[in-house]
Amino acid sequence: MSNNNNWDNDDDLDFLEASNDQTDGIKDLRKAKRADEKRIKELTERLEKFERQEREGTVAKVLESKGVNSKAARLILKDLDDVNEEAVSNWLRDNGDLIGYQPESQEPVVQPNVREFSRQDGATQFAATPDVSDEYVDMLQNYNGNSEEELLSIIQSISNKMQ
Repeated sequence: MSNNNNWDNDDDLDFLEASNDQTDGIKDLRKAKRADEKRIKELTERLEKFERQEREGTVAKVLESKGVNSKAARLILKDLDDVNEEAVSNWLRDNGDLIGYQPESQEPVVQPNVREFSRQDGATQFAATPDVSDEYVDMLQNYNGNSEEELLSIIQSISNKMQ
């Protein structure tokens, strides 16, 4: 009887050794994958923390510039997904009454300067208007210098027009 099985053949043992090497390689890959996942989780948490701080800082800056209590930031942050100065200002314009904020009017109130108006009025009260002064110049240019009566009548008409 011939025995086709040759137990002295080491090929089968080579397969077992290769299998152990592959198993160690897979273990190393899994270990590396877990380390990468842990690192990704840590970095994601740090990024979320920085984003949260940036959002809070932006809201706080806008609230401070508008004179609004900083406690309103919690309410604003819950409502807004995208936080920037314009979005916070728009939120305050639309919902400011919830926190007692009244937006400033768009048109500034101009207080008249009474003293300046009085000064200008006094300076221009007896001033001749340009069309009247042109008329006076024409009268004086047409005066031929012959008689005092003509000159007095020109002066009298100018005086009457100024009153």
